[in-house]
Amino acid sequence: MKNKGISYIDRQILVTGCAGFIGFHLAKRLLDEGLNIIGIDNINNYYDVKLKNSRLSILKRYPNFKFYKKSLENSSGINNIFKSNRIKYVINLAAQAGVRYSLINPKAYIDSNIVGFLSILEACKNYEIEHLVYASSSSVYGGNKQIPFSTSHKVDNPVSLYAATKKANELMAYTYSYLYNIPTTGLRFFTVYGPWGRPDMALFLFTDNIIKDKPIKVFNYGNMLRDFTYIDDIIEGIVRLITTIPKAVKQDEDKEYGDSLTPYKIYNIGNNNPVNLEDFISILENKLNKKAIKEYLPMQPGDVSKTYADVSELENDINYKPCTNVEEGIERFVAWYKEYYHITS
Repeated sequence: MKNKGISYIDRQILVTGCAGFIGFHLAKRLLDEGLNIIGIDNINNYYDVKLKNSRLSILKRYPNFKFYKKSLENSSGINNIFKSNRIKYVINLAAQAGVRYSLINPKAYIDSNIVGFLSILEACKNYEIEHLVYASSSSVYGGNKQIPFSTSHKVDNPVSLYAATKKANELMAYTYSYLYNIPTTGLRFFTVYGPWGRPDMALFLFTDNIIKDKPIKVFNYGNMLRDFTYIDDIIEGIVRLITTIPKAVKQDEDKEYGDSLTPYKIYNIGNNNPVNLEDFISILENKLNKKAIKEYLPMQPGDVSKTYADVSELENDINYKPCTNVEEGIERFVAWYKEYYHITS
């Protein structure tokens, strides 16, 4: 079914990070619906470039897809893309991802997630887009002990630079919404997994190592809870929110400024059902029909022991809640992995 809220003639949708995990799935879904998609990605080497190019090759088969190889921090290049196209909706998924890598290469996070996001905000201001939807992260909750995590909770104590940049994105978006009346919606994703996933994330790493008879690293000695969220559920939430323009409402922070209104919103998109890491591994072992060699390790710097999404606002505003269980999601990932890497056993 096509997204009835979006015109098919005179409006283009920009998806940044289109060769990335979530960006690829979103761009493909929108292309399948007949929409005109502009894709941006710099195809960096943070993880296997072949995987990114494989995703991109699928998108390039669509006649309604236009691709630019560009880094977001190239502000003049980003501005020219907006100038040359009739972009009305922007979904910003490009970012330097990974909590642990932010300890090794912090500058990459400032360049992509801060400077790059500023380029997007400036272009949205200059070309009067109708809605900016951007990726935030459950990592902004840091070591919050109050669960489930709610968007009403304070998120002032990030425990990684990655989390700090995502919190900064929310603050930057709020400022542009407030100053220039740009509708912005931030999405705090919770541990996204599924086919075409990132090789640096747990499910991909575990699957790869188990198949190759290598040990898997189980951090915090397995005492971890994660709100694993299947990729199709994430995409459905994003698609429904593209044309769900946040109402200009009075924010608590605006009290001293009188009657100012800000079209700004934050949502959690998570499965609302945290799973113990050991149980997650057991399900994967079952789907692979092979036992893992486990190497138990302490908690890693920048990591947190549990995530749990309160998605009540998502349910209230767009009548949607992620629902794919981990057994089904892991089975689909394993099937994709074996097909992609030509594994027959």
